This record gives sequence, C-alpha cells and structure tokens, in this order.
Amino acid sequence: MYRPSICPLALLAALVRDVSASALTTMVAPHERSCFYADVDRAGEKIGFYFAVQAGGAFDIDFFIQDPNEKLILDGQGERQGDFVLTANTIGEYSFCFENSMSAFAEKLLDIDIMVESEPRREPPAKQQQISEQTSALEESIYKLNGMLSNIERTQRYFHTRERRSFDTVESTKKRLLWYGLLETVAIITMAVFQVFILQNFFNRSRRYKV
Repeated sequence: MYRPSICPLALLAALVRDVSASALTTMVAPHERSCFYADVDRAGEKIGFYFAVQAGGAFDIDFFIQDPNEKLILDGQGERQGDFVLTANTIGEYSFCFENSMSAFAEKLLDIDIMVESEPRREPPAKQQQISEQTSALEESIYKLNGMLSNIERTQRYFHTRERRSFDTVESTKKRLLWYGLLETVAIITMAVFQVFILQNFFNRSRRYKV
C-alpha cells in the first residue's frame, strides 16, 4: 500500500504561525507618556503584550491599551510587569501606552514585547488518505515544542527582569553608601575643627586672666 512521503520541514512550515513581533527597551521620563503601535490585518488575530520595569523608582508604571477606535481594552496603575494575550476583534492600529506621571524625578527603563500572530487554522484535507498516524504524531510534537519554547522564553524574561532589578538595587545602594560616607567624613572633619577652635579659645582665655 502506497503512502505519500511526509517532509518534516514542509509540515513545520505549514504549522508555524504567521507572527510579527516588536521587542525593544525604552526609557520613559518623569511625567511622560510613551506609546507604541501594532497593526492588525484581520479580525481574530492574537496580540501578545509583555512589559517589565527594569529600573527606576519603585519599578512601577501606569499603562493602557486602546483599539483602533480608541476604545480602552486594558489598563493598569502602578504595575511592575505584565504578560497578556488579547484577541483583536477590530482591524487597524492598536496602541500600547505607558505613563510615568507618578514619578517626579525617576526615569523608568522598560522592556517591551508586542507580538501579533495568527492562530493556525487547519484546512480539511482534499483526500482522507493524506492523513496518517505519522502526520498526527509529528504535528503533536511540533505543538509541544512550541509550548516548551514559549515557557523557556517566559523564564528568560523573568530572570532578565530579576537581574536588571537586582543590578539597579545594587547601584542605588552603592550611591547611598557613597553619600553616607561623604556626609560622615564631612561631619567628622567639622567636629574636629570645632573641637580645635573650642580648645584654642579656652587656652587663650586662660592665659588672658592669669594672675
């Protein structure tokens, strides 16, 4: 019995989602609003939205998401990070905005990842003979690998965020210790000069009133 040969690369190409992604790192100044945009070509596409505050202040920021009709989809205040998957029901340009209005002096360093992807749609086969157990097993393996890669990516983001925040905390602690040391040195020098001045005046007065 003849079975059609299956090319794994061709099957993988058929199952891989159509994805457009934009990952970047940006700085949001105090009292500044920074917006980013993603285009959706057809209704029903999935939008993956991830952000994390890597440095600045208390590692928090306000955000909101709007659809092409400027309708609010999602918002948050004082968020440190977020990982969302949205369904785009409207074709057009979606906006992802961040506001650093809560900070008077601190800049916020953000990692942002916006991904627009189409869900895989299985087309009915022209002939029933084209479906085989080998095809189903390979397809299932590919989906498992896709899930494992997604988990690895999330883990990498988590550790990257922890590393950046820890580095920012260490740098902030170093600056505080430096200023504390400088102030302590100035205080010691001031006290020493004051003591010398007091002793000098004491002995001068003692000599003046000596009988």
